[in-house]
Amino acid sequence: MNLLSFYVSEKQHHAGMLLYEWLLEQGKSQGVSGGSAFRAIAGFGRHGKLHEETFFELAGELAVKVEFVVDEELAEKLLDSLHAEDLKILYIRQQIEVAQI
Repeated sequence: MNLLSFYVSEKQHHAGMLLYEWLLEQGKSQGVSGGSAFRAIAGFGRHGKLHEETFFELAGELAVKVEFVVDEELAEKLLDSLHAEDLKILYIRQQIEVAQI
């Protein structure tokens, strides 16, 4: 199994949707059985600027992590479709073990 993790800005858009919502829709339409989006509370990126959520600041500068657990074939299919969209999205692909106790 593979864990695909995508990191996007919470205000980033693609095809008229928030990018994290669009990624979830892409996964769903390609047969992924589930996906999740997690919003950061603080962080910094390649530019080194620290972003934090505060009560008064709702600027949408924080990261959203979108994750899918998929088999090898579905991981390839999903990544190929995203490459075809010519998006600039940081992602991590990890081999994982999935089990239930």
